[in-house]
Amino acid sequence: MAQTTLATEFLELAALKALAQPRRQQILQELSLGGPATAAILARSLGLNTGATSYHLRELARYGFVEDAEGESPRRERWWRAIPADRRFPPRSHQTPEVRLVMDELNHHAYAADLELFERLQRASTTADFAYSRSEITLTEAELGAFFEEYIALLNRYKRTPDQTPPGARTVHTRLMAFPAPQNPEDAS
Repeated sequence: MAQTTLATEFLELAALKALAQPRRQQILQELSLGGPATAAILARSLGLNTGATSYHLRELARYGFVEDAEGESPRRERWWRAIPADRRFPPRSHQTPEVRLVMDELNHHAYAADLELFERLQRASTTADFAYSRSEITLTEAELGAFFEEYIALLNRYKRTPDQTPPGARTVHTRLMAFPAPQNPEDAS
């Protein structure tokens, strides 16, 4: 059942900058959740013009986030798909000040988009297909690393290729945020 996905740590500042651009994050999310699309389809869906969308797709492809989706159409349209990956970013302690600024921008837009999508879809849902949990656990730094790796292994157990996907299965968007609680209550405000 599981599809092997290799972990890729993004260290190159140019790749991080390419991904931090808000429109590119929207395009990547649209391809990840909706499947392959042309620049025209994405432009209509996101309220952009086709030229800008094509440019952003080429930039995402340049850094390995999307690729041509050959065989999607018998016509001459260029279809794109998100490249599935276990994308990891360097821990803050290993980031240069410039990388930190880019990561802050990337995370700001990504978290806001994820939350907006979750809230919009949850409001529209009439089923029990939304899982949400919030809890606290006490871990050492090493245990947090192990916890994260177990979480990724669990996700990878459920990844499938299109031919392995059973009828009725849907793409499920997941996000894990694990961070230490502030030492002082004043730090949380």
